[in-house]
Amino acid sequence: MRTRVSQIASLLAVFAFAAACKPSSPEYKLVEVAAPFPMEPIKEYVFPDRDFPITDYGARPGGKEMNTEAIARAIEACSSAGGGRVIVPKGEWLTGPVHLLSRVNLHLEDGAVLRFTDNPADYLPAVMTTWEGLECYNYSPLIYAFGCQDIAITGTGTLAPIMDTWREWFARPQAHLEALKELYTMASENVPVSARQMAEGENHLRPHLIQFNRCKNVLLDSFKIRESPFWAIHMYLCDGGIVRDLDVKARGHNNDGIDLEMSRNFLVEHCTFDQGDDAVVIKAGRNQDAWRINVPSENIVIRDCDILAGHTLLGIGSEMSAGVRNVLMDHCTAPDSVFRLFFAKTNHRRGGFIEDIWMRNVKAGKMQRVFEVDTDVLYQWRDLVPTYKDSITLIRGLHMDSVYCERTEAIYDLKGDERLPIRDVEIRNVSVGEVTKFVSNVKNAENVVEENVVYRNLTNSTLSR
Repeated sequence: MRTRVSQIASLLAVFAFAAACKPSSPEYKLVEVAAPFPMEPIKEYVFPDRDFPITDYGARPGGKEMNTEAIARAIEACSSAGGGRVIVPKGEWLTGPVHLLSRVNLHLEDGAVLRFTDNPADYLPAVMTTWEGLECYNYSPLIYAFGCQDIAITGTGTLAPIMDTWREWFARPQAHLEALKELYTMASENVPVSARQMAEGENHLRPHLIQFNRCKNVLLDSFKIRESPFWAIHMYLCDGGIVRDLDVKARGHNNDGIDLEMSRNFLVEHCTFDQGDDAVVIKAGRNQDAWRINVPSENIVIRDCDILAGHTLLGIGSEMSAGVRNVLMDHCTAPDSVFRLFFAKTNHRRGGFIEDIWMRNVKAGKMQRVFEVDTDVLYQWRDLVPTYKDSITLIRGLHMDSVYCERTEAIYDLKGDERLPIRDVEIRNVSVGEVTKFVSNVKNAENVVEENVVYRNLTNSTLSR
């Protein structure tokens, strides 16, 4: 009898041990988001209560010793254990690229500063990334994740790259322009991405600060960014994410605040952006690459954000060839100056669509345009490379409501393509303190509704409509 009881007890112990070792199902908080379009709840992963301080894996503070390998060991241990937090304690920590893995929360404690080197060789080998809507292999983003699930960067610490080399790369000399031409040609001719090796010679394609590439269920929460080599935050082909309470400042060349590209189901809230380029941008790839991937950006809400500086409060494009739809910006401010509050931009090479975009409850200072759509935005590419295929963008369902700004050159400026005019634009309840050039310009646009647009003429002369 005792033997029988002992056998049963042993079996129960084995079963209990096996159950303990079996990975538990992921736990998520469901975040409901109100929008004027169907929006499924966003899943916020609940990380296991396990901490992996980088100091336990050999990291040393002070900003002198390289900690790239120590941080990588901590991330690997955390992911292998089933997830948790990789802790960056108070202090300055010099590092090269940080590559996240699934179920890892990189947590920056208060007073922690990750100082990324500006030596390009530290960001090799090249990884699969993008440059302005084109896929390629380039220098690793400073924080990078590829094909990961349930990942985060949290805490009140700071990401602060050393910028000396990257500032030199802000210029676009001939060698850089030739590299852009080469990449554009390879993408247009459908050369495999693995053959598009751009981290060579004097190409000088700067890396993103943060790029999550093909990831799912991501969280960025509460940290600060102080400068960036290129776009500060880039969510590329990501499904589901929350970006909240960030303080982003990057005033250099191409320093967008956050770019959501071919990504869906995102909430951006309570963030501050102080940018040298656009603040919040929705993109969807460029030309042949985007048509091949064919994943639109959709179901994105940006609310309660403050834009201290930037070219555009909300930008759509110009890389948007896979399409952008279902975007809401609500209760945001731009108290000083931006070039434009809302700017949808494309050109005759892009194709795709821009539809069902909403901006409402916005207060702003000075700008050139409150609302603009331009279908002929080519920048340096106009003469740099040829047109491989004409493809006109469908633009419809743009809505602006309850917007106030102090001063603007023009309220709305719609420049459609005669081959496929802009359709169904609503501009309601817009109040402008001073308009200095013209109220509106509408070209190749149908069903444009203006209602309760109030303004004052600074010069007391007749304004054009």
